[in-house]
Amino acid sequence: MGLLKRLFGASDRGTAPQLYAGIVARGRAPHWYTEGGVPDTIDGRFDMIAAILSLVLLRLEGEAEAKAPSTALAECFIDDMDGQLREIGIGDVVVGKHMGRMMGMVGGRLGAYRAGLAGEGLRAALVRNVYRGQAPADPALAHVETQLLALRDSLAATPTAAIIAGELPQ
Repeated sequence: MGLLKRLFGASDRGTAPQLYAGIVARGRAPHWYTEGGVPDTIDGRFDMIAAILSLVLLRLEGEAEAKAPSTALAECFIDDMDGQLREIGIGDVVVGKHMGRMMGMVGGRLGAYRAGLAGEGLRAALVRNVYRGQAPADPALAHVETQLLALRDSLAATPTAAIIAGELPQ
């Protein structure tokens, strides 16, 4: 993939890299791993970044002006995960397989979080997708759910143009 970018040039992703950097920073915040009991592992960090990315993509979903920026944001995620896999020693032969699995995981999370936000609550989706089926103590689960719902509310109150401009609400 890197060779293709060098040969054909990377697409202009506008402010998506800035927004993605904010998502990664938010996903690496220590409170997820301390108060939230999310495993502080490669998988746990992936799960938190994917959860926050999902909330941002769900917020932008259906917004006509956000279609291209949402695609650019997803491309930033793909590039980051590709680089992370290579950094931990996954070889070229199997990177594509891992990337396909990761994208499927993000797609599944989008559906689970969409359903949870529509009424059934996030707890079941969090246990399945963030804690990988091993429910933490209730205060930890409540912390992650409360923080993600607060982010959802902040995103809802933020104008689409501001999010597209790369601004992730605090």
